[in-house]
Amino acid sequence: MSKTVFQSSAVATVFGWLRFLVVFGAVIGFSCSAFAADAEHGEVHHGLSPNAPLIDLGPIKVSNSMIATWICAIGIIAFAQYATRQIKEVPEGAQNFWEWLVESLHNFLESIIGRELVKKTFWFFATVFIFILFTNWAGLIPGVGTIGWGTPTPQGGLEHISRPLFRGVNADLNMTLAMATLFFLCWIVWALQANGIGGFIMHLFGPKGETKGAMKVMMIFVFILVGFLEVVSILFRPVSLSFRLYGNVFAGENMLESMANLVPALSWLIPVPFYFMELLVGLVQALVFMLLTAVFTLLICQHEEGHH
Repeated sequence: MSKTVFQSSAVATVFGWLRFLVVFGAVIGFSCSAFAADAEHGEVHHGLSPNAPLIDLGPIKVSNSMIATWICAIGIIAFAQYATRQIKEVPEGAQNFWEWLVESLHNFLESIIGRELVKKTFWFFATVFIFILFTNWAGLIPGVGTIGWGTPTPQGGLEHISRPLFRGVNADLNMTLAMATLFFLCWIVWALQANGIGGFIMHLFGPKGETKGAMKVMMIFVFILVGFLEVVSILFRPVSLSFRLYGNVFAGENMLESMANLVPALSWLIPVPFYFMELLVGLVQALVFMLLTAVFTLLICQHEEGHH
């Protein structure tokens, strides 16, 4: 398989799974939006509202962040399909950008988790990185989070935007929870494929190292206790992954809003340096989410590569 064919196939795979990720996020969002709206009812928010339903269809509530998710996903997918509509042996323009991005991610992940494991998992890690990166940056577009409904002022303006028309995708816990939940399901499948049911249990609770006699009995007891702690850690991973990404993006939005309201006459100037910082934060958070999920996967599958 030539390099160009590999890159084009990888691009198609990544953006095929991007469609699935968006649908999965919408399902999680539909199920959580009603609860989130009820929880926020009657509360006063001093920052941007974490969830603002725009379309109410009874049990189904479409939030502003969900609409932003669809817009970002459509934009990414459309641009990727435009870039790869006519594959050339010597890529140029948009095709060159996407193939460089996919190849760089593939080589980077291969250096961390190995060739065999990256063949199985690259579709997920590349998809979440690209999706998180571009949705984080899309949330910094002027007007996202700052145009909408709020508290009117005597001068005819708005003092606080409580229901923005569009909202940063990852500033909504529903989307980050959807990605973390999807990873958790994939992690279970990969762990069972690598170890089997018995091997998976032994990986968690089995004693490590060479011991004999009474020491071996004691170590069995110790590693059983350690196994229960590991189970708690594993179950907590979707929570930590989702809140880490959500908290950083949500805090960035509120920081930009606070800087804009610090001196109203300079609201166009003061936030500018913080926009550049948030561009870096968006990249770092995409890398952190991808690397953490990749390392978690490596830890449960790495012994399988040692057998080859």
